[in-house]
Amino acid sequence: MAGAATPRAPRQPGTPTPEPTSCPHGELIPAVEIPAVHSDPVVIPEAVIGGVKVPSVTIPGVDIPAQRVPAQCTEIAPAPGGCLGKASIPPVEIPAVEIPPVEIPGVNVGGIKLDPVRVEGDREEARRQEGRSEPEECQVVPKDGGYVPSVYRSSVYRPSLYRPSLYRSSAYRPSACNEQNECIPEVNVPAVEVPAVDVPAVEIPSAELKAYEAGESDALEGEDSIAFSIEADVLFDFDSATIKPAAKAELKRVAREIAKKAAEDAVINVDGHTDAKGSDDHNQALSERRAQAVVDWLATEGGLDRSRLKARGYGESKPVAPNTKPDGSDDPDGRAKNRRVVVSTAT
Repeated sequence: MAGAATPRAPRQPGTPTPEPTSCPHGELIPAVEIPAVHSDPVVIPEAVIGGVKVPSVTIPGVDIPAQRVPAQCTEIAPAPGGCLGKASIPPVEIPAVEIPPVEIPGVNVGGIKLDPVRVEGDREEARRQEGRSEPEECQVVPKDGGYVPSVYRSSVYRPSLYRPSLYRSSAYRPSACNEQNECIPEVNVPAVEVPAVDVPAVEIPSAELKAYEAGESDALEGEDSIAFSIEADVLFDFDSATIKPAAKAELKRVAREIAKKAAEDAVINVDGHTDAKGSDDHNQALSERRAQAVVDWLATEGGLDRSRLKARGYGESKPVAPNTKPDGSDDPDGRAKNRRVVVSTAT
């Protein structure tokens, strides 16, 4: 039986979200580093013109700290066998950046007149690309069995995001001298440039579960996964989680196929499901006990590595057929299809 998740301590306001280094249910989207930009201050030395002191002036440099678009994860959410999990790509943002304006002061003393020189700064606001997702898609077994159509989950695509470069041109004030050959030196404040930032596009490919013919134990094979859906009535007596002796031949066949086709070290999910008869709590507990019973059997009798087996219970929450007829009366055939255990893994 799957254990309860350990609750996380609440994140304090202002604490940055830790960046992932690996993605258990998707692919790592690498961080994008935006380098710092620095320019030195410019010092205009003191001068004496016509007996008047023109004080020294320091024009500040530019220090724009390094920025970072954090690493992220795509995610394909875990889903029961016979389902393609929800696929999602998170939103992304390139932060705002600004180059401040610069001004070289003017001089008007002792016969020298120089106007101030100002160069405006530049700013780019934050750029944001919203996240994208495609919902979970599940195959539905028809009420009377037979052909189960394929399901398809479209690809998920987040376009690239771009912040253009910023540029502040250089500022220049020429030198000047009066008739007494007293001079104010030239001043040159270099140009500043912040490079453009490009966050690449991200895509989760489309996926499909192929159509199949429903039966007592059905193989649901996709491009990179396989699942076996076994009706619970084949495995268990009513309201029981004890595997029936008659079910062992079918479980051996499933174990052989899983061992042959599973990817190396892939998790093998065993999902229990019930019909809608009884309370939610009772059905949830029963689905968990049945999933765990199959895990135990596959580990002890089926030759599968217990460390790779994971039991999950879904109760009545994911039916594959109606539990009732259109007129509201009971549908025993539909409920029988919903009572099932699905063994699935990546291939």
